[in-house]
Amino acid sequence: MLQIESLSVAYGCIQAVKGIDIQVAQGELVCLIGCNGAGKTSTLKAIAGLLPFKAKQALFKHDVNLLNMPAHQRLRHGMALVPEGRGVFTRMTVLENLELGAYSRHTGKQASKADLANDLAYLLDTFPRLKERLNQTAGTLSGGEQQTLAIARALIGKPDMLLLDEPSMGLAPMMVEKIFEVIQQVHLQGMTILLVEQNAHIALQIANRAYVMDSGLIDYTGLASKLINDPRIRETYLGQAPA
Repeated sequence: MLQIESLSVAYGCIQAVKGIDIQVAQGELVCLIGCNGAGKTSTLKAIAGLLPFKAKQALFKHDVNLLNMPAHQRLRHGMALVPEGRGVFTRMTVLENLELGAYSRHTGKQASKADLANDLAYLLDTFPRLKERLNQTAGTLSGGEQQTLAIARALIGKPDMLLLDEPSMGLAPMMVEKIFEVIQQVHLQGMTILLVEQNAHIALQIANRAYVMDSGLIDYTGLASKLINDPRIRETYLGQAPA
């Protein structure tokens, strides 16, 4: 689904990402973890087209070349971003936010009323809390509800791959658990996901594979189930001293 080779991102003379390789297979949930300033969000924004980057290769779905492709075109090819901070339209209702998400499918065509009705019904069944809040303005929702709305708004655009940037940021521990239940549910329904997350423990619990990033480089990569038990990862990123 995604194949990135030698990705680099710079802010002026500061090299934030220093030539990393990332691959995500169809149907995988891959997480990118690391400390603050490691380059995780810069990597995700580059993949989404929100930051200029250099790469030896950047392919989506085998033959879509991401080099120099504007962000809106990536959306039309089936790549959707749920940004850090959620980015919901606070003065619009939940329903209006979802309708905007459905406006341009990755086919490049506006959703028909029948398609929108069917997809909306499915999402509201999947996320019943949003159904209860359908006519509320998004700004009146809790942080966790806004994060669920941001995910649902991306999904209604019928993407092939979902990019999630720090979905747990600013949420209470109980809401973090609920949001990750939503992410896991979406993944189990077949969605390919690349997740950037500072909460390494919970990310590794639900991911298939993981990349561990530090100072713009990939330090470790492998199965999440193995990395979560790696003494080096436990001490550095999970706050647990090795036995």
